[in-house]
Amino acid sequence: MTPRHAGRLLFGSLPWLTKARQEHDVLCEQLRARGTEVLYFTELLQDVLEYQPARDEAVGLAVADASLGDDLRAQLRAYLAELDSERLAQALIAGLTPEEMRPGHGVVFELLDRHDFVLAPLPNLVFTRDASFWVGNRVAVASLAPGRRREADLAGVVYRHHPRFARARWLYQPELEHVSGGDVLLMAPGVVAVGVGQQTTAAGAERLAGRLFEAGLARTILAVPIGLLRGSAIGADAADGGLSHLDTICTVVGHGAVVMSPAAAYSLTAHTITQQPEGMRVSRAQPFMEAAAQALGIDRLQVIDSGTEPAWGRPGRWDDGSNVLALAPGLVVSHERNSETNARLETAGVQVLRVPSSELGSVRGGPRCMTCAIGREPAAVPTRPSVAPRGDGVIRDRDAAALSLAVPNSREATYSGSISPVAAAAASAATMPRAPYAGSAESAAPGWSMHGRWHRGRRGR
Repeated sequence: MTPRHAGRLLFGSLPWLTKARQEHDVLCEQLRARGTEVLYFTELLQDVLEYQPARDEAVGLAVADASLGDDLRAQLRAYLAELDSERLAQALIAGLTPEEMRPGHGVVFELLDRHDFVLAPLPNLVFTRDASFWVGNRVAVASLAPGRRREADLAGVVYRHHPRFARARWLYQPELEHVSGGDVLLMAPGVVAVGVGQQTTAAGAERLAGRLFEAGLARTILAVPIGLLRGSAIGADAADGGLSHLDTICTVVGHGAVVMSPAAAYSLTAHTITQQPEGMRVSRAQPFMEAAAQALGIDRLQVIDSGTEPAWGRPGRWDDGSNVLALAPGLVVSHERNSETNARLETAGVQVLRVPSSELGSVRGGPRCMTCAIGREPAAVPTRPSVAPRGDGVIRDRDAAALSLAVPNSREATYSGSISPVAAAAASAATMPRAPYAGSAESAAPGWSMHGRWHRGRRGR
């Protein structure tokens, strides 16, 4: 990846890769130390590429780009077909330059600049939450915008062909209306919030709602318009860290407790969608906090102020403080650079596991964006309110919930920054039991996150 392509690849800056890897290693070790099974997407992809049907599907998706032309498409197909599973996985994720394809020929190949790609890399695959998400025992492979469609396609290859997911039931597919996993929040068993904006369309929210109702996975769905929020623009303003997903605005951290900025909390609205005999019923817009509290059956949704708006004096600049990863009620993983958010969470009684983020934070996504939870053990629902009024602790009960997550390739952490070392006695992922998702009657496969080393040679994000 070069500065010339940073904007096209949705990056505002080029991260220091070595440091980003080290930081990602620490994130994975912190997760394992808390009993989480960590799966690496790259390794899962390599596994399935040992099977010829998966290889054929993955290569076919890679060469489907109409801009390749007939000659270059045939050359690329032949080149990829000769690679072993490890090198093929690297090429599908890291991309290919004209230099790597030589000797090439044909009109399209000869007109490529040396900085162009024959096969574009997928640096945004680091955000595994966007490409797929799980509700109960069902997997939803997202329908992403054309520039990110291949991320979802590769996730689909893994889910279709990996033996680990042989029993997985599908909830959503990439060919349907646009839905991004970052816009889907599981507020509680049976209650799902869906952000509607630039990544998830209203038609996508409607389709997802219908499938959730049909599968018996939801009783209430909150459609939350986010496209008009200040700072929600992307594209030309991507370098400014514009908001693009609901989970960058709001994250559930406990029973009836969320972290978000007050400005967003009191400006967000929601349409409540319920299933009726005659079809789906949609309410008029009402304040998000009110709609969420009603759906959850509580008097009031507690908002823990993230302290992130407007961050640096310019709309759209922020530090992803709301994008924390909840491992259990009252236990979250957060980037250490989000010092204000972390302090406010701890004041509210939430335990914060800090991970380094000098480079990971530069990609404008927090620990939640970089992980896809595939399975969870049910967390005990408190018989009394677990959220106290403002000024008191947020979480009273903190039941450990075994969690499975996915992330790309990594290795032992070598970070030497100022964070507490992770206990070496963390349980090995290979020995972790399968973790059923909260509210599900069946076991679900563990989950995956996604930053790691995928580029060979140049190894950009």
